[in-house]
Amino acid sequence: MQDDQDQGNNNREMYEHYRVVADKGQKPLRIDKFLVNKLDVSRNKIQNAAEAGNILVNDKPVKSNYKIKPGDVVSIVMAYPPREIELMPEDIPLEIVYEDDDLVVVNKKAGMVVHPGYGHYSGTLINALLYHLKDLPGFKDGEIRPGLVHRIDKNTSGLLLVAKNDMAMNKLARQFYEKTIHREYVALVWGSLRKKEGKITGHIGRNLKNRKVMQVFPAEDRGKKAVTHYQVMEDFYYVSLVRCWLETGRTHQIRIHFKYIRHSLFNDGEYGGDKILKGTLTSKYKQFINNCFQILPRQALHAKTLGFKHPSTGKYMHFDSDIPGDMQQVIARWRNYTANRYPED
Repeated sequence: MQDDQDQGNNNREMYEHYRVVADKGQKPLRIDKFLVNKLDVSRNKIQNAAEAGNILVNDKPVKSNYKIKPGDVVSIVMAYPPREIELMPEDIPLEIVYEDDDLVVVNKKAGMVVHPGYGHYSGTLINALLYHLKDLPGFKDGEIRPGLVHRIDKNTSGLLLVAKNDMAMNKLARQFYEKTIHREYVALVWGSLRKKEGKITGHIGRNLKNRKVMQVFPAEDRGKKAVTHYQVMEDFYYVSLVRCWLETGRTHQIRIHFKYIRHSLFNDGEYGGDKILKGTLTSKYKQFINNCFQILPRQALHAKTLGFKHPSTGKYMHFDSDIPGDMQQVIARWRNYTANRYPED
C-alpha cells in the first residue's frame, strides 16, 4: 500500500519550467499580463496554465487575475521535466559587447548558467538570447537558435561568442578546432607560484567518483589533452594574480589545472579553494579571508579577452572586458594586505 501511495506521489510531481522574480519597483499588474511581457508567450496560454494550477506565486497556485507584487517569485510548472525544445525567450538583461548579422559577443555575469541543462531550464544565457533575437527572421518562428561556440562556467564571468546562423557557427567552430581563437583569462589562485610563467599540461576527464567535477589524468589513456599557459601578474605571497591563455578548451580546464599544480583558484568550492590554503593561523587573517569570500562568493576567474577572425569578412576581431567589481575588490584588499604586511624597505 505504501509503495502504491509513493508511486502516486511521484506521478503527481511537478517540474519547474520557468521562474521569474518581480522587480522591487513592480506595480500591481495581472499575472497573465506580467508573464506575457516577460516570456513573450500568448495570454491565452498563460491563462490556460493558470486554470490548470500550473502557475505558482511564492509556491502557491494562483489564477490569471492575481495581481503581481514586488518580489513575487513566479514559477510555471508542468507534470513532466522540461526539455530544450520547449525553451522560451526570457526578458533577462544582457551586456552585449558587440553584435552584427553573424554573431554576438556577450559579457556574462557570474551566476548565470550558459546553456540549459538538468536543474537549469530557465534563466540561462540561451533563454536571454532567444528573447534578444526573437524578432529576427528564423528566431521568430523557432527555426534558428543561438549557437554557442564555447562555454564558460556558471560562476565564471566574462566574454562569450555566440553565432547567429549556421555559416557563422561552422566557421567559428573551425577556428576553435584549429586553435586560432585567442582566449585570455584572469584568475586569483592560492599561493606564490615558483615559476612566474609556464605551461600546465595534463589530460582532463570526468572524476571517476564524482561525475560533476573533472580531474587530471597523468596517463594518456584517460581524458583529453589539455594545455594551459599562465603568467603571474602580481604576487601577494599567499595568493597570486595570474593571466591564463588556453591551447585547448576542456570543461573546468583552468580550475582543475591549477588544482593539479596545488594552486587552486581562490574560493573555488568544487576544487578545494574555498578554505585557507596559504597564510597564517591568526584570527585576524581568518577574518580577512572570510571577508574576501563574502565579497567574492565564487571562483576568482574572469574570461577577459577574446580574439577571432570574423566568419564573413575575415577581419580579426579583438575584445577586452574589465575585471568585474567583486574580483577587483578582493584584489585591492590583497594589495593593501601585502603592502601593510610586507612594506618596501
